[in-house]
Amino acid sequence: MRSLHGNTHGLKPNQLRRIERLYQRRIPPHQIVTAEFARQLSELSHETRRQIGALIDRKGYVEYVIVGDARRIEMPDFKRVRVAGDRFRGLRCVHTHLRGEELTRDDLTDLALLRLDLMAAIDVDEATGLPGVVRSAHLLPSSAAELGTNGQAKHFEFLDPVAPSRLDVDFLALMDALESEMARNRRVARHASGAERAILVNVSTGPRADAEDSIAELCELSKSAGVVVLDEMVQRRPGIDPRTVLGKGKLDELLIRAMQLGADAIIFDRELQPAQVRAISEVTDLKVIDRSQLILDIFAQRAQSHEGKIQVELAQLKYILPRLVVGQNSAFSRLAGGIGGRGPGETKLETDRRRVRDRIHRLETELASQRTRREQRRKERLRHGVPIVSIVGYTNAGKSTLLNTLTASQVLAEERMFATLDPTTRRLRLPREQEVIINDTVGFIRDLPPDLLAAFRSTLEEIAGSCLLIHLVDAANPRYQQQIASVDRILTELGFDQIPRLLVFNKSDLVDAATIDAIMRTCRAEGGSDCLAMSALNPRTLEPLLRRIGTTLRPTRDGYQYSWMQAKGAR
Repeated sequence: MRSLHGNTHGLKPNQLRRIERLYQRRIPPHQIVTAEFARQLSELSHETRRQIGALIDRKGYVEYVIVGDARRIEMPDFKRVRVAGDRFRGLRCVHTHLRGEELTRDDLTDLALLRLDLMAAIDVDEATGLPGVVRSAHLLPSSAAELGTNGQAKHFEFLDPVAPSRLDVDFLALMDALESEMARNRRVARHASGAERAILVNVSTGPRADAEDSIAELCELSKSAGVVVLDEMVQRRPGIDPRTVLGKGKLDELLIRAMQLGADAIIFDRELQPAQVRAISEVTDLKVIDRSQLILDIFAQRAQSHEGKIQVELAQLKYILPRLVVGQNSAFSRLAGGIGGRGPGETKLETDRRRVRDRIHRLETELASQRTRREQRRKERLRHGVPIVSIVGYTNAGKSTLLNTLTASQVLAEERMFATLDPTTRRLRLPREQEVIINDTVGFIRDLPPDLLAAFRSTLEEIAGSCLLIHLVDAANPRYQQQIASVDRILTELGFDQIPRLLVFNKSDLVDAATIDAIMRTCRAEGGSDCLAMSALNPRTLEPLLRRIGTTLRPTRDGYQYSWMQAKGAR
């Protein structure tokens, strides 16, 4: 006899035997439930004052019998049983309700997250114990989802509540139709794009406007990584849930939406703690990715030079190291002691950590040698007395485009974030026969992962020898003020805040003249008199920039410096 699931404490032996005999029942495959089976469940539920349910397969056999309490039943653990994205689990749940309530939130959550074929609840008459109406629901494929009264997409289709004897739905035909539609949707989606598909999530304790700006940037990052963004979810909470970030109800809603849309991943707009990743992963098979991991992936895709690849790998390893944890079978972790070793030796986890640390040490050593060679080249340039100008700014501000236009170069310049990772150096002749070296640097971003910043420090040290920084800003971006603040903060963290800066607003051709005037007035009102507006795609608009560079740089006995540097100080 198969064992019962749930809490059977307090049940009488004869009640247990009657409940166990439910395993011997068989429902005709095309029916959701028969009147006889519904009556057995109802009478047992009325007698025990508990909800009783059965999970029935598509051949009509009872696979599980579950005993709950007066309010709900607890489903068996299906974690080890995977279900394809275009299919249901092949089990329908039929259980009782003692209070005549509609299908509950828990019922619908179980239906969605466990990918059950159908959820049915039988009302139990309080006086007689006979079955009342049966309330049923099934999931909707994403293409069949309609808008509800609140304007949100419906995830479920509710069947009309009827008595068990009047249930005339052809259950197998319904399942075939739903799975065919789900399979067709997934094939169309995969054919349209072979990229990973994700839902973006922002959980914030601050103003909603800031959260929406942040998730808009996350969307740009995701597209730069080649991810197809299916949906976005923003939740504002008094505090971040220390375990799952989202609240339980919102997490259930997110997982239902991900399942319906056929998502492969969930991307969070914050850095997740290892324990949070594990807690979320316990309830879903989807990839759980945080903002730092997404940025690291973009860098890994873009890195071209040997040094750039080393920097990215180093950052990834430092990110992974604290997240190497023991799995569910930790008690039986593999050992690496070897013959003749005293004791069990290293566990697999310890071995992995040691290998990662060793690799980090080797990469740091190699970067140090690269840094030495870079420093020698920088000293050689300084020895020739040629001033260095570095273009810095937020990612996708147009730095590479500006370098190409100024020097007639062919550096990769794309309308996406972090198109440039490897710094580029070119010579530029100014209108007054002055010659400068101009650097194109990697773009900055808000909340840049510390490990990534540390790994790229050697590359960013190219900025250290600069006489002038051109801080390029995307004037067409509505978040340009926050971007300016982020770049200023990162330059301060790197120790470059004492190098004078020229604030240049790019992409002025994408905004109207009144907006540019307002931006410039605001800039000057905040003490930034040294600011310009131009378009890197239009060489004629660059003439004021070239004149400003030429007039503010002047040769001295010790080299080049700003003519106004001592009088004014760094911005």
